[in-house]
Amino acid sequence: MLEDFEEYLLSNLPSVKCFHPYFDEALKKMVVAGGKRFRPELLLRVVDAYEPLLTKNAYPVALGVELLHTYSLIHDDLPSMDNADLRRGEKTLHKAYDEVTAILVGDALNSHSFYMVSIAPLSDEIKVKLISELSFYGGIGGMVTGQAIDCYFENQKLDIEELKFLHIHKTAKLIATSLKMGGIIVGLDSNTLKRVFDFGEHLGLLFQVQDDIIDATMSKEVAGKTTGNDGDKNSFVNLLGLDKAQDYKKSLIEKLKKELGEFDKRLADSLLEIIDRYFKDEVDG
Repeated sequence: MLEDFEEYLLSNLPSVKCFHPYFDEALKKMVVAGGKRFRPELLLRVVDAYEPLLTKNAYPVALGVELLHTYSLIHDDLPSMDNADLRRGEKTLHKAYDEVTAILVGDALNSHSFYMVSIAPLSDEIKVKLISELSFYGGIGGMVTGQAIDCYFENQKLDIEELKFLHIHKTAKLIATSLKMGGIIVGLDSNTLKRVFDFGEHLGLLFQVQDDIIDATMSKEVAGKTTGNDGDKNSFVNLLGLDKAQDYKKSLIEKLKKELGEFDKRLADSLLEIIDRYFKDEVDG
């Protein structure tokens, strides 16, 4: 499935024909640079668990989620935010080109993500629901608010509940809504959608704790992105210390595995495989 999706992604990259010398190249650069496609995989796994015949119809939606995520990385790396020089093993766009290009590519991927959802071969009713979810949790209901808190409170220590709020919004809600969007595509009932979303928030927290551990313990060459960059930020390692952050990671894994008991066996087995595969010494991207 992931190989097929990657082929679909590479065949449907955003593109613009104009006389700008490198904008079209920059538009594709960070998307094709790689990344684990974690969020689209979650969406597609839910669809495949319940309605495998709909999986390919969900590819445009999954690509939309990946484009929105990639925009967030590009903007997160900007000089006004993290000022990072490496992402997905490549120079960040403001380093490879210039800051204006990085900002505009991020803007373009943001809007194009919703275009991709709009052209998916799904009913209009489903697509409106998907766009509503993605726009809210990828915006003020999640990622953008989390980023605003992260940037504003740099150099100011948050308590553990504030830190969780920050990262639930910045990272976890887009992961949660990726799962929920898969559930919307296959028509899951509201109670199941809520359980899936709640599971996704806990999964997103695990994702962030692991990312903080990676920043503290890996070189940028191994991680494929700038590390050692969280010294002034509110991270789980900075607040709890490395050992306790690793303990928190283990407790989240145990919690998630317990929650899997609430799901259909095929979905539970699929999500368990993701947990076992990703949450060792991996890195976001």
